Amino acid sequence: MEVFKIILLIALIVCAVAANLTKGLLQTVVIFMAYSSVMSLVWILMESPDLAITEAAVGAGLSTILFILTLRKLRKVDEQLIGEEEEPETTE
Repeated sequence: MEVFKIILLIALIVCAVAANLTKGLLQTVVIFMAYSSVMSLVWILMESPDLAITEAAVGAGLSTILFILTLRKLRKVDEQLIGEEEEPETTE
């Protein structure tokens, strides 16, 4: 059981460092989701099931969905801005 706890703690550290070093926003969101999932397992091992459920629901679930929806909206705004820049202005 101690080996499993050590593996989880190493996974938490790896996820935290990877989220900071990753340049892609979508990859960072996925790493954040993995971090929250591992953290919910840590809460279960610490015999705090209420915190584990909250971490899984809010951290890995709701926050990830909100981040992905935000990224989609930002991508649409970027596409609109790029489309406006490519159209040449015609003056008559």
